[in-house]
Amino acid sequence: MDNKDKNIVLIGMPGVGKSTAGVVLAKVAGYQFIDADLLIQKAEGKKLSEIIEEVGVDGFLEIENRVNASVRAKRSVIATGGSAVYGEAAMKHYKKTAVIVYLKTSYRVLSRRLRNLKSRGVVLREGQDLKALYNERVPLYEKYADIIINQDGLGIEETVAEILDKIANME
Repeated sequence: MDNKDKNIVLIGMPGVGKSTAGVVLAKVAGYQFIDADLLIQKAEGKKLSEIIEEVGVDGFLEIENRVNASVRAKRSVIATGGSAVYGEAAMKHYKKTAVIVYLKTSYRVLSRRLRNLKSRGVVLREGQDLKALYNERVPLYEKYADIIINQDGLGIEETVAEILDKIANME
């Protein structure tokens, strides 16, 4: 499967713009757009924050891993939740079927964007703050990424153009 037929999976911290950039990227590339968080909400019939409240962090991560690993799509942009990288089965599935793009932003920029983590359905362990979460996840994003886009200072259109350019240069 060459990159033209592969999906594009966006990974990164909450608040980096995976869904926003994903919709624009899908339009520009002529792909479908899939928001993995919405798939999880549909599968469970609840908001992310309610799922986390009911089944806890580990239970949520199991559901997220299962839903992401079961995505069957072609020529789609898939925006994952920030915690998708904890799911090994999901990430192996995406590695086979997609180009994985890490939308990277600095902690400084991210901390300004994110206000209420709980209401967003962000997976935080007891006593964990945004800085600890950032430091824990960045190595996972880097591990799985085929492409890293440092988007500090980039607008949506610039981010999308950079993604398409880097994918074209992979081939």
